[in-house]
Amino acid sequence: MWRVLVTDQMQLGDEQYEGMELDYRPGMERAEILEQIGKYDALITRSRTQVDAELLTHADKLRVIGRGGVGVDNIDLEEASRRGILVINVPEANTRSAAELAFALMLAAARMVAVSDREIRQGVWNRKRLGVELLDKRLGIVGLGRIGGQVSQFARAFGMEVLAYDPYINANRAEKLGVKLVDRLEAMLPEVQFLTVHTPLNDETRGMIGRRELYLLPHGAIVVNAARGGIIEEEALADLLDEGHIAAAGIDVFASEPPAPDHPLAVHERVVHTAHLGANTAEAQMRVGRGIVSRVYEALAGNYAYAINAGFDPESFRALKDWLPLAEAMGRLLAQITRGRVQKLEVSLLGEFESDTEPLLAAAAKGVVEPALDELVNYVSARPRLQERGVRLVSRKDPDAHGYAQALELRIQTDEEERRVLGTVLAGRPRIVAIDEYALELVPEGHVLVCVNRDRPGVVGEVGTLLGSAGVNIAGLQLGRDAPGGRALFVLAVDQPPGDEIIAKLRGLELLERVDAAAL
Repeated sequence: MWRVLVTDQMQLGDEQYEGMELDYRPGMERAEILEQIGKYDALITRSRTQVDAELLTHADKLRVIGRGGVGVDNIDLEEASRRGILVINVPEANTRSAAELAFALMLAAARMVAVSDREIRQGVWNRKRLGVELLDKRLGIVGLGRIGGQVSQFARAFGMEVLAYDPYINANRAEKLGVKLVDRLEAMLPEVQFLTVHTPLNDETRGMIGRRELYLLPHGAIVVNAARGGIIEEEALADLLDEGHIAAAGIDVFASEPPAPDHPLAVHERVVHTAHLGANTAEAQMRVGRGIVSRVYEALAGNYAYAINAGFDPESFRALKDWLPLAEAMGRLLAQITRGRVQKLEVSLLGEFESDTEPLLAAAAKGVVEPALDELVNYVSARPRLQERGVRLVSRKDPDAHGYAQALELRIQTDEEERRVLGTVLAGRPRIVAIDEYALELVPEGHVLVCVNRDRPGVVGEVGTLLGSAGVNIAGLQLGRDAPGGRALFVLAVDQPPGDEIIAKLRGLELLERVDAAAL
């Protein structure tokens, strides 16, 4: 039974997950969290709970941290990754709500909704306020991720032309969205009458829309920030609003929240505000709660697709779902049948792999390092653990897949020898199709004995007799050889792991050159 602690307020829904127990304790004080966290397999938070190095030192069992929402500023990602703890979030849960608010602010700023609202409350009926339409205007979007992409669709529905600056988005995504992608921010700004930002706040984006960039916008432009405070320089924006170069702004976020009562943007009449409400819809809150619980459950069950500290694209992870257990099993097999200290792991991707193949390297590394360690290893910690043991990980691609559409080859080099395993996926099922130079077809599961011998009659029979007398049942046999009468390799799948005594007896048989046992 996995135990999951929820320390912040959220709507979790009423779904039940077999094998997982939720302990919902919103508002839990830090001292109590530090005292209790060692009992839990997973932690779910929002922004209140600080998951720092101190907390993680108390979390001996912790395998997953779930962050309800997008940002993970309150989580020490580096320390979590070092400990092999998966960090999961649900960025898409807020996409619609955040995009709708950004667009609402843009409309409100364009039509001076806030100004007119205040005037009416003061008894002033001013019908001379002149707003601007969105039709045929150009919108510039900084950051064409999920939210920026959704905003672009709203804008196009309003008859706007959309330009976007995002150095991390490929041209195909922009083309699908009907957006013109520009390669320099400075080139986009003079061309747009509306500007909205949708990037995370980091060293690269902090202050990226400053005084210089705001002056590059045409006179009378409208600016919206519903992403993170600090992306737009607030003092510069206030100054340009005073000058009239910027006509109006819509602001949901500030660098310091709440802003001071006399903050120049907070009191500016041509700014329409909301109090960091991008994710605050009933629908989004339900999606966040249900989504993070579901993903934490998946992560505990071994699905690392949404672990942001694994560096995997979820779509690529899903595309490789049949290959990941194969890569892991191949690594585990090689680690157990290769003698000596491992120095190098080479992962070869054979044929055409269209998706990001980084998850395959992590899976192979996990398979190799896990049998040698008495600790939890996952796709986040596998490569660092491999590196700590002095193993060099090398990857290569080759269009020749040895007669298959796609194949995966792993080679391990130790201080004593080098061994190779070739695998592929046939009809959605992983298969090992060669060990060293011997072709065979092995389902990579359970306990196996890998035996090398001279190709002579009676070898398999003698091995079977010895195993039978020891009460070890043979579940399957796969045989490969280089030539009749030459050397051969056969793999016996057995129902229970043979003990050291049985392995010693098998190695004592004159007909066998080598015997290695492995658990896949």
